[in-house]
Amino acid sequence: MQSLKHINYKKKIAAILPQAFICLAGMGWLSMALAHFGPIPMSLKGVPIPEVPGLTDGPDPIVVNKEKAIVLGKALFWDTQVGSDGMACASCHFHAGADSRIKNQISPEGIPAILGDQAFDPAPDGSMRGPNYTLKRSDFPFHRTEDPLNPNAPITYSSDDVVSSAGTFGGQFKEVHWFGKQSDECDRAADPVFHVGAAGVRRVEPRNTPTVINAVFNHRNFWDGRASNIFNGSSPWGDRDPDAGVWVSTPQGLVKQRLRLINSSLASQAIAPPLSDLEMGCADRRFADLGRKLMWRKPLSNQRVHWDDSVLGTYASSTPGNLRKGLNTFYYGLVRAAFNPKYWNSTQRGGELGAPVQYGRRVPLPYDQYEANFAMFFALAIQLYESTLISDDSPFDRSARDEQGMPVDLLPDEVDGLNEFRVAHCSLCHIGPLMTSAALVTNADLVAANPLVFGDQQLAVSTSRNVITRMSVLQEREDGSVDNGGSLLDTGFTSTGVIRSEWDEGLGGKDPFGNPLSFSEQYLQLLTGNSQAVVDDEVFDVRPCDFDIPLAMDIPGPHLTLFTRTDGIVPQVQATDGCYNPAGAFLPTVEAATAELADPYTKKMLTGVRGAFKIPTLRNVELTGPYMHNGSMATLEEVIEFYTRGGNFDTQSLNFGFVFSQAMLAFIPEKRAQIMAFMKTLTDDRVRFERAPFDHPELAIPHGHKGDHFSVIDGNALETELGKDEFLIIEAVGATGKGEPVPPFVDLLAP
Repeated sequence: MQSLKHINYKKKIAAILPQAFICLAGMGWLSMALAHFGPIPMSLKGVPIPEVPGLTDGPDPIVVNKEKAIVLGKALFWDTQVGSDGMACASCHFHAGADSRIKNQISPEGIPAILGDQAFDPAPDGSMRGPNYTLKRSDFPFHRTEDPLNPNAPITYSSDDVVSSAGTFGGQFKEVHWFGKQSDECDRAADPVFHVGAAGVRRVEPRNTPTVINAVFNHRNFWDGRASNIFNGSSPWGDRDPDAGVWVSTPQGLVKQRLRLINSSLASQAIAPPLSDLEMGCADRRFADLGRKLMWRKPLSNQRVHWDDSVLGTYASSTPGNLRKGLNTFYYGLVRAAFNPKYWNSTQRGGELGAPVQYGRRVPLPYDQYEANFAMFFALAIQLYESTLISDDSPFDRSARDEQGMPVDLLPDEVDGLNEFRVAHCSLCHIGPLMTSAALVTNADLVAANPLVFGDQQLAVSTSRNVITRMSVLQEREDGSVDNGGSLLDTGFTSTGVIRSEWDEGLGGKDPFGNPLSFSEQYLQLLTGNSQAVVDDEVFDVRPCDFDIPLAMDIPGPHLTLFTRTDGIVPQVQATDGCYNPAGAFLPTVEAATAELADPYTKKMLTGVRGAFKIPTLRNVELTGPYMHNGSMATLEEVIEFYTRGGNFDTQSLNFGFVFSQAMLAFIPEKRAQIMAFMKTLTDDRVRFERAPFDHPELAIPHGHKGDHFSVIDGNALETELGKDEFLIIEAVGATGKGEPVPPFVDLLAP
């Protein structure tokens, strides 16, 4: 039934696509004409990171010593003391900024919308998989057809399991230790899902871990964009969180103030994992507890730090030729040196600052300002450290360019691969120097300064500061009919049909306050006059004239997919200077939008956000497998096959203008090999050999448990009913890097 639905769906798509596609659709193939070229990616060298006004500049900056803040951030990122049971941020970002572990790395589901499936699927060969399973080459890809290049081939295997990152054992938080013991006190027990027999194993996250390298350019972070571009100082949710704020020492005493730092989604992202009982913490641990735990500890006190570390070397206990553990300073001292005193110098305790939950008979000491603001110190220090992880020295970056912007120092197959990359419309999503439209501010600023910065392309997409655009996206109705109405999309996010939408809603989900994660859903409400539904101010700034496909135009007569004079339109309120499409500088009236949104068969008031995910960078992609948000592909060959056949599933919000079957790639294997050759030019040898700024301290990473997925040895020091950890040891590396290269993920898989 799956394959029949797949074939019928392809026929439905063919029926609604432009006539230019029909000649190929008759053969079951959809392809764009070779004359259609997309934007030319450009070098990242010299491209500035988005500015964060007020962070390190201005009359009263938050960070008063940027160097110390970066030292603090790198230490916190790599320190296993941060986790409740030995997990560091780097435990999931140690391999070219991503995670290459292969044992106990499967989750039985994504973030579920409907199914709530907590059963692990069998492997393609029919053998059992489950907690503590060791991934094999034969496990990939997680979706298979009889012919991986044919969009209509019957499906032979498909799994909703996710390859991701093992994190904590979970458990309910009790208290931290000021000194000595590294692990937090938590009530731990075998997890209902992640256990082998009676032995509990570490829990695995529901989405694959993306690289942190170059992530500073993303307008939002996490696959579903929930790490806001606005950092509020105490949560990932930006302006959405009504209780967010930081404690500021004033002449009148301590005052909680709102914080609003733009271009700080890395800080918004960094603040989430330490409190997650999947990733790094026990349930209900607070950042103030973490601040207390680390305050009088030496950074990295359990990990060796290279004497030549590009950031930490000056502070390392090591001497040349003698690797030792830790830094010659304390976390409390680094925070005081890095941050404005008004955020830590108060001696007040308790009151609105709060206090730990009492555990046992001893009444805990209330929190002070330093502890209450530790979330801000932690997140901003890590953001400043991660902002140094810029990979801009690949062969592609180093090549000279001709007058069209094409690299001239690459090999012929690599240049041909770039051309095929553009012909296949890959560069419409993987646009700009970061190879992703998720780098919204960077791409927009580059185009504003020079409209031809991405080359004199024949096929272009709107590149502005709009957080929303509009494109033709598939919409499946409840009765099974298919429309290709104009749909609003969040810039930098799209649905490519990797999984069924119900397996993980992605951007179609909601935040803890009940608001949609997407900007597009908010914009629909704004059009109907419901401005109270807008929780991200950027939505108010959206210019309709910068949509790829207009929402409204000043033309007579009705239209199926856009508003016209017949419906009722008004000019956009924003200026129209430099519009992508001046003819689209119109909106429907509130009355027209309200009536249209109420129509269940509307083709004008649609969004394409369900099952959409952030478009990842392709830089160092050779090293950052497994691929896709669900980690379902092990090699770049599998990724190219996926796009050659036009995806796995025709999901509700499939962006069929970007994801469609590619006849030329299917029939000419040399073209697929050329795209592969081009993508490998995006690998930076500093990343490959862990040279500065990608050097790091030693790290012991939990890598499954003693035993296998049938039997685990219990007796963990944390709790006897938990499995004993096995560890992957990542050795400390100095600024000059190491001799052995970082291998691709596929090379690490069991045979």
